[in-house]
Amino acid sequence: WILKLPNRQEDYSRNQLVLDLANPKVQDFVFGVIEKLMTAYPKIAYMKWDCNRMMTNAYSPYLKENQSQLYIDYVRGLYKVFEKVKTKYPALDMMLCSGGGGRVDYQAMKYFTEYWPSDMTDAYERVFIQWGYTFFYPANASCNHVTSAGKQSLKFRTDVAMMGKMGYDIPVGKMTDKELQFSRDAVKLYKQLSETIWFGDLYRLVSPYEEERAVLMYVSKDKSKATLFSYVLNMRYEHPVNRVRLQGLEPTKKYRVKEVNLFPGTTSAFAENGKLLSGEFLMKAGMSVSSHEPLSSAVFEITSE
Repeated sequence: WILKLPNRQEDYSRNQLVLDLANPKVQDFVFGVIEKLMTAYPKIAYMKWDCNRMMTNAYSPYLKENQSQLYIDYVRGLYKVFEKVKTKYPALDMMLCSGGGGRVDYQAMKYFTEYWPSDMTDAYERVFIQWGYTFFYPANASCNHVTSAGKQSLKFRTDVAMMGKMGYDIPVGKMTDKELQFSRDAVKLYKQLSETIWFGDLYRLVSPYEEERAVLMYVSKDKSKATLFSYVLNMRYEHPVNRVRLQGLEPTKKYRVKEVNLFPGTTSAFAENGKLLSGEFLMKAGMSVSSHEPLSSAVFEITSE
């Protein structure tokens, strides 16, 4: 029932063995584990399906002489388990969890509510990680959590998490009163913005691989709303920060620009904040979205009137 070459000892990496999912009996066993758990605890509403063990001793006793098909049959067997779980428990939310190995694909996405891009949750690194994932996977499935990793401000970490499906893995008991209030307000704001972020069209305006900042925006299908994220990375002293031309708006519409998710006690320093500007102006002349301060961030809500 495990992957193991006949002439080698078992490899207990991480004190684990890899089950031979090419074997239908093993598939039934794995499904049975989930079924027993859900029967004993029917109110379970969320499950994290993790995968951190690499394949070693890659040989299937079940396939015998057909070892060239091992990786294909293994993955197909895994999909069969996913299919059975999803069919029997369609309301069960599940996260496909990765430790940084890119363990997410479109076939697996059929069975999961969301995926975990990486165990690296430092917000600086997450800008690059999440930027890359947007080329392949939708924002409403990318789990981006606010954590204690990194030395960035809570606002920066929260703004980065908002880029996809925001969540929290952080000890709230250690927060100051202002941090707690900021986080509560951020959750309320995110619920207002999430429809545009999850289902809007994504426009990448400034790549973190080309400048020391990343700027992107989501625009609703009817072009009535947009949410823009700006992340300043390691900006050098008085490095020029150019205006950014927006994309995806309706040229003839008027849009109210508002910086949101401000930390308690702070105000917006951007000239366009609160102004009513045409889509044509925002797309041709652009607007200021970044400061000169390293590891700073801004979120703008852009709404047609």
